[in-house]
Amino acid sequence: MKIVILSAAYPFRGGIANFTNLLAANLKQNNDVVVYTFTRQYPDLLFPGKTQMEPETGQKPITSIRTLDSINPLSWKKTGKLIKRENPDLLIFNFWMPFFAPSFGTVAKIVKKNSGVKTLAICHNIVPHESKPGDVFLTKYFLSKIDYFVLLSEKVKEELLKLKPRANYKVLFHPVYSSFGNAVSKKEAKERLNIDAGKVLLFFGLVREYKGLDVLLEAIAKVKNQSDVKLIVAGEFYDSKNKYLRMIKDLNIEQNVSVIDKYIESDEVKYYFSAADAVVLPYKEATQSGIVQVAVNFAKPLIGTTAGGLKEIIEDNVNGFLVQPGNPDDLANAIIKFYTEDKEEEFSANIVKISEKFSWQKFSGELLKLVNVNN
Repeated sequence: MKIVILSAAYPFRGGIANFTNLLAANLKQNNDVVVYTFTRQYPDLLFPGKTQMEPETGQKPITSIRTLDSINPLSWKKTGKLIKRENPDLLIFNFWMPFFAPSFGTVAKIVKKNSGVKTLAICHNIVPHESKPGDVFLTKYFLSKIDYFVLLSEKVKEELLKLKPRANYKVLFHPVYSSFGNAVSKKEAKERLNIDAGKVLLFFGLVREYKGLDVLLEAIAKVKNQSDVKLIVAGEFYDSKNKYLRMIKDLNIEQNVSVIDKYIESDEVKYYFSAADAVVLPYKEATQSGIVQVAVNFAKPLIGTTAGGLKEIIEDNVNGFLVQPGNPDDLANAIIKFYTEDKEEEFSANIVKISEKFSWQKFSGELLKLVNVNN
């Protein structure tokens, strides 16, 4: 099958780009796959991070064709025409926010005109975590150009069906992020990161308000008198960093929290996860989380909330603990229970048992089956 993927991809960085890189690599095993990506993903004015690009390392996970400027309609038409010339059987989009709906929708419209090309959207979100006026209108425009949908959680399915009740869809799992290398020993990881604490929890990824870091900091303040725990906060701040630094100071947990305010490069990710006893996801709301599947890759227990699709992966008292969103007391009790009942080895073993069902091979097979069955 000839497949074109249009999405964030290498040399862009981040979860969606990593997802695309792994998807393309897997689909290429049995298909002719071409990846198109952005010349400009976000205007600098709208991007809160330090850089949108992966560093130059010499190692390229995939090769991509950079043609799409998210805010230049002329590039949308150019990209549509270029993809149409590829004569693909299937055009796949990764969709995660309405900002890209006009460009993606225009490309899909051009490629589909007078052709038998099928379009499929892998929807990481339908409704953004921080919504703005016009989001629904833009999203509906994009959805109207898509034939098939792959959804990564039941929450996303509910959101899709509200906007497109007759959508042809399949709910799959978010596959494991397996591109960060193999785990190392805790000793090696802690030495690498200069961590001298015995008990280590990890909050990983971009810091945004809905991810509930403030709730976790309150929980750590409650935990510290019963357990000498070190929380590593590793990721760029897309929310006010000073707000959290003030909380850390006011809660008197400066000795219990280490803030690494930077995007963690791919070759460093394994050290953060290997150093941790568990990964904490105190999300106030969620669809699903790629961080969960990085943790699964490294067989790390999960302490998270029942928000969105997190509960579809985290099994309470089996591979982690689930608590109600926005409740620092419940979260603190779960952390204390994790250590007092010595759950790390048991939960890690159960994570390993489920990791195979989140393989890219199974995900890709189910994705193609959706299209082929409905042809």
